[in-house]
Amino acid sequence: MTPKEILKTYWGHDSFRPLQEEIINSILDGKDALAVLPTGGGKSICFQVPALTKSGCCLVISPLIALMEDQVQNLENLNIPAAAIVAGMSHHEISEILRAGLDDQLKFIYVSPERLESRSFIERIIQLPITLIAVDEAHCISQWGYDFRPSYLNIANIRDHFNDVPLIALTASATELVKKDIIEKLRMQQSETFMTSFNRENLVYKAELCLDKINRVRSILDTVPGSGIIYCKTRRKTKELSDLLNQQGINCDYYHAGLSQEARKEKQEKWIIGSTRMMICTNAFGMGIDKPNVRLVVHADIPDCIENYYQEAGRAGRDGNESYAILLYNESELAELKNQPTIRFPEIKTIRIVYQALANYLQIPTGLGANQSFDFNLEDFIKKFKLTLNDVLYSLQALKQERIISYMEQVFKPSSIQFTCTKSDLIEFEKNNPIGDEVVKCLLRTYSGIFDIPVRIDEIQLARILKMNYSFLITQLDFLNKNNIIEYSPRRETPQIVYLQNRIKTEELNLNYENYLKRKTQFIERIDAMINYCNSQTCRSTYIGKYFGDLTIVECGKCDNCTRKNEQPIQSDQFTRIYTNIQALLLNQPLDIKALAEKLGITKAAIYQVLAEMKKEEKIGIEPSGKLFLK
Repeated sequence: MTPKEILKTYWGHDSFRPLQEEIINSILDGKDALAVLPTGGGKSICFQVPALTKSGCCLVISPLIALMEDQVQNLENLNIPAAAIVAGMSHHEISEILRAGLDDQLKFIYVSPERLESRSFIERIIQLPITLIAVDEAHCISQWGYDFRPSYLNIANIRDHFNDVPLIALTASATELVKKDIIEKLRMQQSETFMTSFNRENLVYKAELCLDKINRVRSILDTVPGSGIIYCKTRRKTKELSDLLNQQGINCDYYHAGLSQEARKEKQEKWIIGSTRMMICTNAFGMGIDKPNVRLVVHADIPDCIENYYQEAGRAGRDGNESYAILLYNESELAELKNQPTIRFPEIKTIRIVYQALANYLQIPTGLGANQSFDFNLEDFIKKFKLTLNDVLYSLQALKQERIISYMEQVFKPSSIQFTCTKSDLIEFEKNNPIGDEVVKCLLRTYSGIFDIPVRIDEIQLARILKMNYSFLITQLDFLNKNNIIEYSPRRETPQIVYLQNRIKTEELNLNYENYLKRKTQFIERIDAMINYCNSQTCRSTYIGKYFGDLTIVECGKCDNCTRKNEQPIQSDQFTRIYTNIQALLLNQPLDIKALAEKLGITKAAIYQVLAEMKKEEKIGIEPSGKLFLK
């Protein structure tokens, strides 16, 4: 099938979005491609379609488990065979996926960049019939970018084994410096760069100096109906704001990385289907979520860079209807942001203190520890060694970027069970312990191979099969474990420290100080750009475009700065005429502001002035789609 036939067959679309077809054709010509497409711009289509035109499978490298699992689920829903290799999988499960890939039974295999640190894993990957490599969130490979992840530097090594296989790197936001770094680090020698405009015509940007954010958020939600997201910087604030808004009758929920996997999934699904109107969250929410009818994204706290802001704000209005991205800030936040470089880049002596404390806490002798993983309780560590949270977090970040350790804030390890007794011992046990008999039989029936290897289990599903109370099931499993019938490892969601090198003497710990200072300088520049965005009197869209090197954007005419600049008081007779005409047009059908402007032959700025008065008088309402209607 041709790319267009594949698009129609699997996704039901008759045509590609801007640049998608050009990117796909470049890959099919055997070239590498760097695709800089906005959030919601259809990046996944750019590698999924060409992969389906080729034989073999596509290796997709992605940083987030949730993102990988969402994409695999979406592909499977389209009857496209795909699998993800994620943390917590058993050796047997990984082998099964790789075997399926080897037998040409999978079109897509998703892995994290950390997997590519394992020589044994690479030895198995290079045996697969890989015909395309896709690198998602490619900006993470650049240490001059806003989200540098050292594990991404491993990706280039696999290219040695796939000389003729094209590679596509995808990102939603990259400055000129970061784009050059991606091309260099991924060895994209014969590559083409594709970048759509950073302009979002249907998105209305606003940045407001605001002292009373709670009441301002409430008034925004009263004005803009429909689904939305409110971003906060701290986990505690997400819950506090959610509770306050719920008390005021606004249907919302909160989300952050500290919640269990089940809680996060449940909250996310309720928001996607519309059971929850507003999601109050940290930036842990939103990656990989494709909800087209988000009408509003509010930042209740100022982000630390334009890249994050653009990506998060861009989750509004993916359906093309008018939507709002509103940033609320105050002077104290700007001052705090200005102070962030000092906090985020601790002195070397501070990093050494944390390194020594970490070795003491985990009891790792000098010369040992490489490739070992340790559970890590951050709060306990800080308390025992009387350190500050910021010193610990950002020292660990520095050690991670120097590839001395790997620190994963949250690693999900699912429950597993393996029978450790012989079959004859099991028969004898069942005779004497009829209480556990039902659970044993269900385990043997439900999970094949459970006598030979540890098998992942889902206690909730098991309780449903048994029609048993969940808590009672856990006591049964613990009972079987204590009697050496099974080895039961309950699920864990705990932070992990992995030593990538043997522990050295603290006084011998040295960083690449030149690069460390350069990263700090780049961070300061990003902070300054974010502060300038808040204070700027220029068009918000053109400001964002220039930041990313897109000079094609013209003034939007509808952001807060444009409307202030273009706003000229309308004469009373003109005001009355526009007011009457809007009423007449909306009498027949709901219309958006763009349609009103075209039908009336006047500027949007003039319409906004009249609509503001009509809203105050409660003469009009706004549908979730963004269209206006008469009340």
